[in-house]
Amino acid sequence: MAGGEGESHDVRSLVTGEGRDFLVRNNGDQVKIENLNGKIIGLYFSASWCGPCRQFTPKLVEVYNELLSKDNFEVVFISSDRDEEAFNGYFSKMPWLAIPFSDASVRDSLKKLFKVRGIPSLVIIDGATGKVLTEDGTSVIGGYGSGGYPFTPERLNECKEAEEEAKRNQTLKSVLVSDSRDFLVSNDGNKVPVSELEGKLIGLYFSISEYGGCPKFTLKLKQVYKELKERGEGLEIVLVSLDNKEQSFDQDFKGMPWLALPFQDKTCEKLIRYFELQALPTLVIIGKDGKTLHSNAAELIEEHGVGAYPFSSEKLAELAEIEKARRDAQTLESLLVSGELDYVIGKDGVKVPVSELVGKNVLLYFSASWCPPCRAFLPKLIDAYHKIKAKDTAFELIFISSDRDEASFDGFYAGMPWLALPFGDDREKSLTRTFKIQGIPSLVAIGPSGRTVTDEAKDLIARHGPDAYPFTDEKVKELEAKLEEMMKGWPEKLKLALHDEHELKLTRRRFYFCDGCQEEGQDWSYYCELCDFDVHPKCAFGKDDAKGGGGKEVEGKEGEDEKQSDGKEGYVCDGDVCHKA
Repeated sequence: MAGGEGESHDVRSLVTGEGRDFLVRNNGDQVKIENLNGKIIGLYFSASWCGPCRQFTPKLVEVYNELLSKDNFEVVFISSDRDEEAFNGYFSKMPWLAIPFSDASVRDSLKKLFKVRGIPSLVIIDGATGKVLTEDGTSVIGGYGSGGYPFTPERLNECKEAEEEAKRNQTLKSVLVSDSRDFLVSNDGNKVPVSELEGKLIGLYFSISEYGGCPKFTLKLKQVYKELKERGEGLEIVLVSLDNKEQSFDQDFKGMPWLALPFQDKTCEKLIRYFELQALPTLVIIGKDGKTLHSNAAELIEEHGVGAYPFSSEKLAELAEIEKARRDAQTLESLLVSGELDYVIGKDGVKVPVSELVGKNVLLYFSASWCPPCRAFLPKLIDAYHKIKAKDTAFELIFISSDRDEASFDGFYAGMPWLALPFGDDREKSLTRTFKIQGIPSLVAIGPSGRTVTDEAKDLIARHGPDAYPFTDEKVKELEAKLEEMMKGWPEKLKLALHDEHELKLTRRRFYFCDGCQEEGQDWSYYCELCDFDVHPKCAFGKDDAKGGGGKEVEGKEGEDEKQSDGKEGYVCDGDVCHKA
């Protein structure tokens, strides 16, 4: 049986193991499973190696302790740690119960039942009825804390409605003032009443010191802030720091000329959910009336500097017209020529003038050696490049690197057959901003006129290979029509020896990994939802003896920390793309 919301389960049987009718505490005490009877239970899937887990666990501990007096809420830790020593060290920080580390079969069955694809994950169940209240307990705890108790759909709807009501009646005080605090702090330790900011334009600056693009954006924002102050404009900035260490917060804040919420103020967590924070840095603009004027003006500041002020609808319309005119006038030279930088490089550092590429179809390839999806995609791109080049010599590709050092750039570029921007070239930043690159690998197709054809060429090559060239809408429609025609001969359902437990159904799947050939697939799969099992149509037809079967039960995203440490700070790799976190 699947473990989705609304499903009912006998909780005792879920956490009971063969010959085991107890759970454990971090001091080794055994607690009879029958003690869970009638309680609201959070099944907490987590691991010590997972950075987001380590950040979420203290929040869950705080909520757990706040609900102790109700004596009706319990958490059961289901570990994804690799060894018992790591389990014990992590569990020692938890005040709740756990499935013993030795009972791997129960831990694995729970992950499979609730289709845990990433951690941390918190499934909340009503122990009295066995009904799953929510599978997204991490968001519930992060957003509402103990206020979400008893975590029923009705209570969560009440919390959501209260949040929406607060947004409708938003004032500067409702955003920045809490029950215990009505002030902000300056970097010299002074307390400044929030009331002193009433009637001003406010920028809430969400940031983490030394994270991703935050340090560079801070410098840009300081420049804009200074210029506006010199002009007598009334913009005030309030830092909402998401730093975990007070020393990092203090060091970052001492160089800022504006105010801040106190370090780790509870309002910071509230504001993350309230403004539906998606990226860092983020600059939320609050108008003089206390209403939200812009959900994130960071990009506007990056592109237009002080010219983005005062972030009004009229100003945004004006900037949109400027942007449209720029796109309409776009040429390859306007993209790739900057002062004396009027060339790209080929092998052995030979300079190739941009003028020699004018009139060609050009792919801009945003990538980096530290990015696992980039390395995985590269062989397919090289194959497509050679095949396209063989058909049309008026085609070229330019590597635009996000590598952190020249040795990494040189090593990665050595395996590529095309051109590149030199390492550390300032045009990389300009092109990343121009095409709003949020994740890599990414391919932008530029047509012979110098205008953008598509910024989704990576997906097109992944789906259609070299046949996607020249990546125009007409070509994509032609390929889709061929695929639809081909599908007419495919059965809707089939069974394979590779997966004889259940029937496989032809299903639209954007991305997946084939359990037959172990390669990436897109668009269509023969899929078993119960087992999360995929097979390429090409593998299904006449290849049901392919090796590598078995449902791919992914243990959260084990190794996520390792992937991030290999990558560029500020990016998270999700298997298909390294995107800005």
